[in-house]
Amino acid sequence: MGHPFPIREIARQAGLSEATVDRVLNGRGGVRESTAREVQQAIADLDRQRTQVRLVGRTFMIDIVMQTPERFSTAVRAALETELPSLHPAVVRSRFHFRETGPVAELTGILDRIGRRGSQGVVLKAPDVPEITAAVGRLADAGIPVVTLFTDLPATARLAYVGIDNRAAGATAAYLMGQWLGDRPGNVLTSLSSGFFRNEEEREMGFRSAMRARHPERTLVEIAEGQGLDATQYDLVRAALERDPGIRAVYSIGGGNIAALRAFEDLGRECAVFVAHDLDHDNTRLLREHRLSAVLHHDLRQDMREACHIVMRAHGALPPAGPVLPSAIQVVTPYNMPPQATS
Repeated sequence: MGHPFPIREIARQAGLSEATVDRVLNGRGGVRESTAREVQQAIADLDRQRTQVRLVGRTFMIDIVMQTPERFSTAVRAALETELPSLHPAVVRSRFHFRETGPVAELTGILDRIGRRGSQGVVLKAPDVPEITAAVGRLADAGIPVVTLFTDLPATARLAYVGIDNRAAGATAAYLMGQWLGDRPGNVLTSLSSGFFRNEEEREMGFRSAMRARHPERTLVEIAEGQGLDATQYDLVRAALERDPGIRAVYSIGGGNIAALRAFEDLGRECAVFVAHDLDHDNTRLLREHRLSAVLHHDLRQDMREACHIVMRAHGALPPAGPVLPSAIQVVTPYNMPPQATS
């Protein structure tokens, strides 16, 4: 029973004599099993309390760097700020670096400035391109841990990935799409904000693979590079609908869903099934209005809490933990929206 605590301290925590604790720790006889459990619990309590002591007065400055539409960055900011009290007694302060689009050089410039200025950690959502890989390497060389959020950069020196299994999410979307379209004819439009985000690429692969296996008769029509922004998304969706009169359903991987639905309406076309991602303020409203069939969601608050914990562990402020598991994929319909989304 390895532990760093003196017998006297364990005895005081457990309310037992030092001799009894000594017998338990050294495996001597004459001790009831319940007493041994009390000693084990005392050690666990001391270890947890030691962690709390390490956290008291600690301030962690974490930089949140994301390339994403404003509606999603707003949701992430709100999730983090809601979780901050749960991280006490540590104090986590955050600096936000959000951009909707732009050249990769701007994003690497932000990361390099963070490296020069210093940070306890970087939580990053960025495209998977060589320039970002190199910038993450420079942060790691500077001793700044990087956690990738929602979209991974597996070839980088990042510490961990936090988010859903995106390939499984795409397969889930395909399953829902097939169930709801049933025997009705129709092609399916898949929409990515950018082919450089690994999460979107993995969702598309999961969707395409499952559709091919379960519904090989359906044609999939892909559009990309709308950046999830309404202005560009409208033109892309409208052009796809004009080219293909058979499109009757949408799997929106990258957002811009208000614009996509407006393109259907302006052309007098029906969208029979529409599956999207994330309960941002746009999708919450569309789901409440029954204009989306389902939203694949994950608990942003849990994800932000986990990302902060990983950074804190990197600095020895929390005990080691096992591998980070993927976030649970929630299938949200108009009838099971989380309370915070229906207010």
